[in-house]
Amino acid sequence: MKTQEIFVENIKCGGCMTSIKNALEKIKGIIKVEIDKDEEKISLTGDQYQLSEVIDSLNSMGYPQKGENSVFKQAKSYVSCAIGKMS
Repeated sequence: MKTQEIFVENIKCGGCMTSIKNALEKIKGIIKVEIDKDEEKISLTGDQYQLSEVIDSLNSMGYPQKGENSVFKQAKSYVSCAIGKMS
């Protein structure tokens, strides 16, 4: 079992956190997802998951790793946030 931290951009609220958690918990091998909104840090615990799959999932929702943000990704994060608020 390993724990890994990823620092991302665009986490604004609980809606963002819900969307991220719901998406990452679907990835095979991830057992636990914890999110620190203030630090924009995601802690993953699990076995044999692919970090590239995690990064791709986060990017597709508008939450890129620190330093890789864009206006397009910011816009996508607002959509993901709204979906999370409805969940």
